Amino acid sequence: MFAKLPLKLTAPFGLLTDEAKLAFRSKPEGISKLVSTRHIPENDSYWDQYFTLFDTPSDVFALISPHDIRRAFLDAPENVATLVRVVTSRLFNLVSDHTFPVQQTTASVTSYASSLIKAATAARNPTKEVLNCIRILQRVLPVIFEVEGESNAFELEVLWKKVQTDSESGLQVNEPQFVIEDEDDHSEHEAASSQSVEMKAKTKQTLPSLGEKLFRCIMDLLFCCGFTLPTKIQVDHYKINYVIWEKGVGSTVDPGPNAQYDSNKVEVLRLLLVLFSRQIYIPPASLFSKPSFYTLHMVRKTPRRDVLTLLCSLLNTILNSSTPNNLTIASVAGKVPYNHLVFKGEDSRIALVGMCLQVLCVLLDFQSGPAKDVVSGNDENTMSMPTAQTNAFRYFLAKLHRTQDFAFILDGITSILDQQLAASNIILPGSRRSIPYIPETIILFWKMIELNKKFRAYVLDSDKVVDVLAYLFCYGLEIKDKPQQHGLCRSLSYIVQTLSAEPAFGNKLYLPVKVSLPTKWSTPGTAADFMITSIYSMVATTSGAMTSLYPALIIALSNVAPYFKNLSIVSSNRLIQLLTSFANPRFLLSDESHPRLLFLMLEVFNSVIFHHLSDNPNLLYAIIMAHKTFQDLGTFTLASGLWEIRQAEFIREERTRHEDSNRKSNLGETDIEAGDVEAEKARLLRNESHRMESSREGAPDDEDVEATSTPSRKSEKARGKMRERSESSETTSSAELLASAGVGRSGFVPTQEWVASWQQGLPLDTVMLVISELLPKIQSSQLGGQKAPTAGEVIDFLRTVSLVGVLPPVPPLHPRKFTWSDASMVWLTSLVWGEIYVHGMSPLGIWSSTNVRLFFVKHTNSQPRQIAGTMSHVVGELFSPARQRPEFP
Repeated sequence: MFAKLPLKLTAPFGLLTDEAKLAFRSKPEGISKLVSTRHIPENDSYWDQYFTLFDTPSDVFALISPHDIRRAFLDAPENVATLVRVVTSRLFNLVSDHTFPVQQTTASVTSYASSLIKAATAARNPTKEVLNCIRILQRVLPVIFEVEGESNAFELEVLWKKVQTDSESGLQVNEPQFVIEDEDDHSEHEAASSQSVEMKAKTKQTLPSLGEKLFRCIMDLLFCCGFTLPTKIQVDHYKINYVIWEKGVGSTVDPGPNAQYDSNKVEVLRLLLVLFSRQIYIPPASLFSKPSFYTLHMVRKTPRRDVLTLLCSLLNTILNSSTPNNLTIASVAGKVPYNHLVFKGEDSRIALVGMCLQVLCVLLDFQSGPAKDVVSGNDENTMSMPTAQTNAFRYFLAKLHRTQDFAFILDGITSILDQQLAASNIILPGSRRSIPYIPETIILFWKMIELNKKFRAYVLDSDKVVDVLAYLFCYGLEIKDKPQQHGLCRSLSYIVQTLSAEPAFGNKLYLPVKVSLPTKWSTPGTAADFMITSIYSMVATTSGAMTSLYPALIIALSNVAPYFKNLSIVSSNRLIQLLTSFANPRFLLSDESHPRLLFLMLEVFNSVIFHHLSDNPNLLYAIIMAHKTFQDLGTFTLASGLWEIRQAEFIREERTRHEDSNRKSNLGETDIEAGDVEAEKARLLRNESHRMESSREGAPDDEDVEATSTPSRKSEKARGKMRERSESSETTSSAELLASAGVGRSGFVPTQEWVASWQQGLPLDTVMLVISELLPKIQSSQLGGQKAPTAGEVIDFLRTVSLVGVLPPVPPLHPRKFTWSDASMVWLTSLVWGEIYVHGMSPLGIWSSTNVRLFFVKHTNSQPRQIAGTMSHVVGELFSPARQRPEFP
């Protein structure tokens, strides 16, 4: 046997120096010929090296650069077209060949010796050639998409041009794969009818385009026994078998893990993802008008059987990723601390799960052109739902209905989120690698509750909804300080808003959080307390960097406020602190949308007062203690706001001047910029008494302070003073405009007319009524008793309070649901593809060195190996804040 060994091992064996690979970059017969020689024939031997030279995906991406393909596309476009035709033709022939796939043999000395002889004698390896065809397309297509931009001329000519022929040979093989069980595809019925007519009249037939054949071939490869599926499920000689990959939704059979099959699935799914990436080279304004032909074909032309099989396969692979059913070396090593710092290799299972999530998220998100959901209903109750003709993947996901499927999906998603929380909540910092596909998992959960109403109801009825809430907020708190993750934080806020609009969600907030939370984020009390403190942390500790998240988070609080019961002291104070921050004049007057946040916070207090007044004595006590904040809002004018801003600036300047040695004053400035002004307010109140006389210009009357002891008579006096201030502001409008010009952001200049437009609509009446009823009773008990009551005694008194007959009728509940708009859909598409783009940078750099137009990519100087850290911002601010601001009903 060993006598057959040659004297010299050739380069394709891959163990010695690869002269052929080096020559491919340097010699004229290599990649340079693609540019230098025009009109290379399809039958030229030059193309053979593309199928046999490369051994790994890294070889292809290292030896063929985007610059090479770009030069060839611009200088010799016919060669690029020939390359695509030759590669796809070889791929189609190999898949249909009986020698593909090469059967895996058992590891023995004889098998190794046989492989050595085959490699040395350059024997054909159909599996390797198929993989190289896939890799070549992965490398070439993104450059073609980039150069084409919004034009599709080259793609229409090479990939989507249909050829008419009189010959019937070859058509009978492929035609049944395009019409099987595709009852909803009218165009295929027309093709079938035209075929029947042809048998009577000798008319020309239309063959499938190259793009259609490519998608058919990709689907076959995903379900090819011996390549992506075990050979034991092969029936006779039919190697293509459309069976679900793993047990779960739609299947109870588990073939077991296989690293080689998983690796092959990753290669094929990566090609599918590259085809879908056509839309990242289209600007946002054209995303709906110029949809990707590739994704459009996948969601609208794929047969029903193939859609269901692929959908269930992707789902089950994702959701089984956290189940320890099969012990492998990678799974065991994954439990060893700091194993990711020792073993640098890529786990094929993790790569497969991540790729499945990316492909599934792209398919479920796609709504461009004719794939957009169908809108039904009247103007008041409009709803949009997918159909089998618009997007079959969205449609069939929405049709899932079995309870065991819902339990499997929810358990799988929560298990992945729990793994991520456990990785961050560990004694040894950084000892366990974080889950790389958490963003895609969160987006998948969002799509599930958005598309499938029955699944959303199942989640809300389950106690696990509290666990989901804890996982989402913990991950949001973990990434809130990373600017490149603010887009994902925004999606988390929209998910919470979507859940909060359901009454069943509010009814679950009395439950405790059973998830093991990190100490820095845990809070005593119920899920409602955890939700309030988490939202406060995301608002107050981000230095105003996530203002686009504030509306959705505060809307979520407003939606669930009618269900708050027994709020703790901490969460009650957090609500007051949020109100104080939003009532800060510097924050109120800086943007046109900020008063809306104040309006929503007042709604939170009103809802608690109307529905569970006596059940929340801690919040009532906090409201009464902060009565001056509410009263100041009732008399707020542009003049009073500017005066308070000047006072804060004066105090800050004076402190800086007299305390140069103490640099802690910088913290006060940071607090003001962050919108959390509790500390600054306290210092302002301590110093206000001896500064009032020297700063009387524009200051409110002394009656404001005196009237706090008689709140029942304050309303008429406050209205009178408000009229006086509005009249005086008209006479001094020029000075106020000059001062307010420096307060607003992005060119916004607040005016008294604008202040009056929202100040008069603030829902203060209910809170002021409660204060006017309860504050005198508390003050009288302090004056008339032998000793002042303690806070505990006041809270006990508030627990027995009933304002029946005093409060107005309880208004009906109108939760604000998250509604999709074209801008929000473009934003989510850019977020999904931004995450995919970042993942694609390592290890191959699939879309690197190409000009992406869907979102902005900003690179920073970083360590070469820290690929994930080289992206400082991918999607964060696709639109201006004004355009991103969701509409309020």
